[in-house]
Amino acid sequence: MSKCLNPDCLNENSSGTNFCQKCGNKLLLADRYRTQKIIGQGGFGRTFLAVDEHKPSKPVCVIKQFYPQAQGTSNIQKATELFEQEAVRLEQLGKHPQIPDLLAYFSQDGRQYLVQEFIDGQNLAQTLEAEGYFSERRIRDLLNNLLPVFEFIHSRQVIHRDIKLENIILRSNGELVLVDFGAAKYATQTALAVTGTTIGSAGYTAPEQAAGKAIYASDIYSLGVTCLCLLTQVEPLELFDVSEFEWVWREHLKTSVSSELGQILDKMIQPASKKRYQSATEVLQALGNKLPQLSPQTQILPQTQILPQTPNSLKSAWRGIDYTPLRDLLATGKWKEADIETSKLMLKASIRERFGDLDPYSLDNFPCDDLQIIDQLWVKYSQGRFGFSVQKKIWLECGGKVDYNGNAEYRLGFRVGWLKEGKWLNYDDLTFNLQPPEGHLPMFVRCGFRQIGKGAAAMYWGWCFYFFSRIENCKL
Repeated sequence: MSKCLNPDCLNENSSGTNFCQKCGNKLLLADRYRTQKIIGQGGFGRTFLAVDEHKPSKPVCVIKQFYPQAQGTSNIQKATELFEQEAVRLEQLGKHPQIPDLLAYFSQDGRQYLVQEFIDGQNLAQTLEAEGYFSERRIRDLLNNLLPVFEFIHSRQVIHRDIKLENIILRSNGELVLVDFGAAKYATQTALAVTGTTIGSAGYTAPEQAAGKAIYASDIYSLGVTCLCLLTQVEPLELFDVSEFEWVWREHLKTSVSSELGQILDKMIQPASKKRYQSATEVLQALGNKLPQLSPQTQILPQTQILPQTPNSLKSAWRGIDYTPLRDLLATGKWKEADIETSKLMLKASIRERFGDLDPYSLDNFPCDDLQIIDQLWVKYSQGRFGFSVQKKIWLECGGKVDYNGNAEYRLGFRVGWLKEGKWLNYDDLTFNLQPPEGHLPMFVRCGFRQIGKGAAAMYWGWCFYFFSRIENCKL
């Protein structure tokens, strides 16, 4: 099946056809994407399920077509800005396992198109209709799953501004994915101080956002309202008593809710923004995900602890990579140079030099021999303070497992000194000596992988569980 993209046609053609049999319109977008069916539509366009014929596996993807039907030039202009904005935001956010990847953005035949990763699953509105109200346990799981995503986008100075049931998709594996960044706002200090356009969905929108002044806490408010809808199966507008100006969600509960969770939800949906949680981290802490205290700045190892000896061979068995330069840098206390050398050697060992980072496949197959040599060198010359095995130990103490765990990533960040005041440090702000907390170096694992290049500071997120799973398999 090949759906015609001409808004005035939309004819269904046979799969191998390159031009519409009815209107003659070209069927392949950018000579690679073939649409199969419409999966959504609104006033500003349609969303299609498609396949990428440029790749051998022909993976499924989603195509958003901008085709505004709104009346008035100002509406169309605003719609155009929002459509372009979604592509920009997705590109700025980069890769995160709970945000759809932006695959392409272009114009064809006078219309704009955005191609993004297909998320297989139901949105929470569909889940609620199919399965009924959520229990307290499911609400807590939802918050623990989603709040780290909020921490991620807010750390990138992005406010989503349209958190609601329909914009959260539940994958078959139970992971939640945040979609539709068309309303997202780039939150610089200047922008936060300026009144902007009111965007959001009725009932979910925080008062300050309705007034055109969205802040990070506005997303917290909308998430709180989303939780109320899941607990009650009632629309947001029916859960707020306008005459008394107070929430009455407890009157509509289908199941009991502990006073602890009730108080957390009440604070998330406070109309007065200053009385609300100001960050996702604060909500996680209230839920009981207390961030561990940082390790002491210095540590004296027990005399009974035996540090690893220098590896018998500094050449790996698989590719014959020579780790002597890394040893020499570590032995002379050149920690930053050793960290950069570690990154380069790991890319070489995985044959990923031209990509500048590792992907899940290269992590799952990273040679254990190389990991062991790197780890032994770091542990030995740091007197047990640094190394992958040290980081893995802290990861496990933070609740990390062999699956995605945003809470553990943030706890790890605090423990090893990569995260301060809710923000991830830039590479050049790290401490390259023996004073920072245990696990501070090497930096290659920072919940993503550092791309070698100018400044060596580009980060990709969400790979901690892959990395530590491989370390576990390699018996480090």
